[in-house]
Amino acid sequence: MPNSILDLIGNTPLVESKVLNKNPNVRLFFKLEGHNPGGSVKDRAAFNMIKSGLDDGSIDKNSKLIEATSGNTGIALAMIAGIYGLDIELVMPENATKERVQTMRAYGAKVTLTSADAGIEGARDYAEDKVAKEGMYMINQFSNDNNWKAHYKTTGPEIWNDTKGEITHFVSAMGTTGTIMGTSTYLKEQNSNVQIVGVQPTDGSSIPGIRKWPEEYLPKIFDKSKVDQVLEVSRDESIAMSKRLAIEEGIFSGMSSGGAATAALRLAETLTEGTIVSIVCDRGDRYLSSNLFD
Repeated sequence: MPNSILDLIGNTPLVESKVLNKNPNVRLFFKLEGHNPGGSVKDRAAFNMIKSGLDDGSIDKNSKLIEATSGNTGIALAMIAGIYGLDIELVMPENATKERVQTMRAYGAKVTLTSADAGIEGARDYAEDKVAKEGMYMINQFSNDNNWKAHYKTTGPEIWNDTKGEITHFVSAMGTTGTIMGTSTYLKEQNSNVQIVGVQPTDGSSIPGIRKWPEEYLPKIFDKSKVDQVLEVSRDESIAMSKRLAIEEGIFSGMSSGGAATAALRLAETLTEGTIVSIVCDRGDRYLSSNLFD
């Protein structure tokens, strides 16, 4: 029996598509990361980054933590920092949904909103400026190896075990790229033939949680050799699929999960056989104040 909320991170369900996947020779599974206690896949990385920092002495109870986030990482960091009694400031664009901001504050974090026009890059610049001028400690999910290692230790093994080693394709949106880097590393060690498929937005599409980074902002943890194929999805496709996931499969999720599912279904149509796992990275209830489900 778990004795801490932290014990509930990971071991999320894997459910098979019964409606959307039309290829009888391909099995498509969705990994429901919204079942983590903080509501998203980012619980895994946030826990590993904070716990590892405390263990190696990089941070302690007196540290002033700061991190730029588009939402889910911030919620996870706020929850875990609160559990450990740590002071944390989270920086995000002002167009973030109200639910995300309120959830971070509910967990006790300070939330700073930066210009929507500057996007997450502007939030990252603000956080780096505070580190330089005020000596704050940045978790830095974009270059922190304990981000991807969380998925090497947990997400990858769970998928391998739950598919009994039959997985042929892994599909994930790419934001910080921690999920795809860590899961790819583990799955490739088990079977080098497993295909790793990353999902990016089409040019001009803005999809929260999925990015096509400018070169100067490309996450340092990203290694393109660990991704076999990149599929691009549009904002409209991602929104439509988020709605279809909820209505037809009963899977309530955000736009980036809709984007990953769009890519996974497109992939399924091209295969003669296979077992695909697609990450559903969060829950849809943190987007209700947006127009996602209008």
